[in-house]
Formats: sequence, C-alpha cells, structure tokens
Amino acid sequence: MAGDSRASANAAAVLRAVLEHGPVARSGIPPVCGLSPAAVSRQTTGLLRSGLLRELPGPAGGLGRPLVPLDLNTGAVSGPVTAALHIGVPASTFGLVDLRGQVLARRALPHHGLDPATLPQAIARQLRAFLDEYDTGRPLLGLGAALGGWVRPDEGTVVRHEALGWRDRPLAAELSDALGLPVRLDNHARAVAGAEILFGHPDARRSLVHLFVGNVVDAAFGIEGTVHQGPGAAAGDVAHLPVPGSRTPCPCGRIGCLQATASDTALGAEAVRRGIVPEPSVSLLVDAAATGDPRADRLLRERARDVGRAAALLLDVFNPAVLVIAELSSLLHEGYLDEIREAAAATKNAAPAPPAPRIVTPHAGPAVLPCAAATVLLDPLFRDPARLT
Repeated sequence: MAGDSRASANAAAVLRAVLEHGPVARSGIPPVCGLSPAAVSRQTTGLLRSGLLRELPGPAGGLGRPLVPLDLNTGAVSGPVTAALHIGVPASTFGLVDLRGQVLARRALPHHGLDPATLPQAIARQLRAFLDEYDTGRPLLGLGAALGGWVRPDEGTVVRHEALGWRDRPLAAELSDALGLPVRLDNHARAVAGAEILFGHPDARRSLVHLFVGNVVDAAFGIEGTVHQGPGAAAGDVAHLPVPGSRTPCPCGRIGCLQATASDTALGAEAVRRGIVPEPSVSLLVDAAATGDPRADRLLRERARDVGRAAALLLDVFNPAVLVIAELSSLLHEGYLDEIREAAAATKNAAPAPPAPRIVTPHAGPAVLPCAAATVLLDPLFRDPARLT
C-alpha cells in the first residue's frame, strides 16, 4: 500500500507540475516537482499511456527525446473532457471542460415550470442531449456537479437546500444512475474555491476566501491548496452573516442578514418594487444598467457596497492572500468590483493589519459556474491520477 501511495503522490506531483509549467520538457519537471529524473520518467510514461499527458511536436530547446515538450492532453481528438453541471435556483448550467479548466461548450437550462421534486431527472435528460450533441469521441471522465446549500461530497448528498426544498437528497447517485457516468458533487462555493486553487491566481494556493452571491449566498475558505469542509461538510454557511449598516429584515427574525440583504432573490424583488424591471431577474437588471438606466446602476452599486461590507468581515477574520467574489454584476463590469473593494476597505477595522488582500473575481469570468463544477471532478484527478483513469 505504501508503494501505491507513493506512486500516486508522484504521479500527482508530475501532473500538477505540467499543469502549472507546461508545455515543459521532461528535464524541466524534476526541479519544479522535487522528484528524481528516473521517477519523473516513470510517471510521465504512465500519464502518457493513460491519456492525461501528450507529447507536442518538435523539441523544446534541443535535440533528443528528453526535450520533447509535454503538456496536459487537451487535444481535440484524444484529450479527456469532463461534463459539468451547476444547479441554480432559476436555471442550471451545463458545460464541457478540458484538463486545463477551459470551457469548451456550455448551455443554460431554465427551470421555469419544472418541479423541484423531479428536477434532477429533467436535468439529466437535457444534459444527456447536450453531451450527445457535443460528443466528438473524446474520453468523458464523468460529471462534476455543484449547487448551493449544505452538501456532503463524500456521500454525494444534498443535506439541505432551502430554495429547492431538498433534504437529504442522494443527488450524485440519482444523476449517476440517469446518465451512466461517475458523478462527484459539492457545494458551489467550495467548487469555485477549488477552481481558483487549481487553475486560478497562484496566491490562491496559499490562502483564499470565496464569497458566492447568487440566489444562495455562501462562502468557502482554502489554505495551502485545500478547501476546508468542516465537520459534516457544513462549513461556508454565511447566509446570516450580519451586513454592517443593513436594516433589511430577514425571515429568521433578525435584521441585516447577508442572504436577505444581498442575494439575487432580494435584489430582483427590490428591482421590481422600484419599477426598474418587469420581473425579478438580476440578468435583466444588469442589462438595464448596461444600456444606461441610472436606477439599475444605482441598485447594483448599493448591492456591491453591501457585498463589500460583508466581505470586509471575512477579510478581518481570515486575512487571506486572495478574496474571490462571485457576483454577476462585478463579473461583467469592473466598476461594480471597484465598488466592492472600496466598501470593503472603508469597513475594515482600524487596527494595524498587513496589506489588504487582493479582492478579485473568479479567473474563469462568466464561465465560472461550469469551470467550478468540473473542478469537483478534476481536483481529485490531479490529486491522484489513478482514481479516474
């Protein structure tokens, strides 16, 4: 067993080195992964055979096989891909993602008229049609799925999702049975954090906090390349984090909770109340702001400041190297991210502190949801390449 464990760790080290530095010659891998040239040679042979790595044409700086460049196998014919699924409240997002986290195809499935009780079956039917449409013969590793609420990834279970009314739902098994694929499931805030660690800003591998603001509001914390789950995988519930200055009543009976103040549900309802949009849609609100409606812009900036004040509390508690905000308006327009940054800076306590952490949006931009969902499957692969091959 020890030998198997060492071999798995060595294979993972080589695969991560190529992810971070590829294309790279074999001779360039030992210095960045800490293995001997002989160990690297053994592992690259196995990873080439499994289809996770590929040799690129031409030498990398000289003659001879040791200098042939290696890279992750993202080739259009043989490169493995991962199916991705994000289940939101108003819609689900499908994706097809390669080994570098690049989204090759994506599609939205609106949930209008779909019963939450049978939603997984409807999603599986539409996802199968999507995968069949984009099937080019490349190996399909399985499905990575993510959604809000309390999720236990080891069990593949949604313990609680208030908006969909789900309790103790074995969602991974349901999707796997319907699709005939291996499925891994996690909370979407942890999934985004994992994607930032695997594919995003290098500082995220040291420490990060991710705040997800959608119809569900939650968070995740990662340190030294690992996303914290906590007992029962219940970490990240910030729905009732108090937002400084907010007087919005929450169904829990308190005032100023983050979910009630800044969620897409709350924002959409407020946009309708003010007569900005005809239905409670944050996408419509963002579109209205983009076309010059000052009322829409004002409301989005109000939300951005609320998010910034909540982010400041997370910065004070965790002091991460990177704080990642997944919120629609700031994903699409830099000005709202600046608003978040300014509100966070103004809210941070006055005690002496290290330089303010970077506040950024996810590296994948508008493709954040399928990239994050795919990472639920890809992260275990990069930690132990033998698990899925």
